[in-house]
Amino acid sequence: MDLFEYAVVRVVPRVEREEFLNAGVVVYCPAQQFLETRYEVSEARLRAFAGGLDLADLAARLGAFDRICRGRPGGGPIGELPLAARFRWLTATRSTVVQTSPVHPGLCLNAAETLIRLHAQLVQ
Repeated sequence: MDLFEYAVVRVVPRVEREEFLNAGVVVYCPAQQFLETRYEVSEARLRAFAGGLDLADLAARLGAFDRICRGRPGGGPIGELPLAARFRWLTATRSTVVQTSPVHPGLCLNAAETLIRLHAQLVQ
């Protein structure tokens, strides 16, 4: 079993209210050289939760998480960093529309399968 870390990716339409909708998960497993995110946002749920939210802007922000996980060329300067640094950057505390939960550890045999399982449990 390998140590992995994960955080839930959250949509926080009004930061001052601290209300959020889980939109994805990012998983990092150094032993498996794995850093991936999986996200899914139901437009109907978002409209009910935050009707005025710019969905195109949200999609771009979530897409940035994916590009950074994949690294260069689409990940920009952050995408050039080692996997651990990219994960720490993605999970750093921020006060924006897209935030992450605190980082949680676990053990896994297959990080890709763990990502799928966590996404199903925490997002879907």
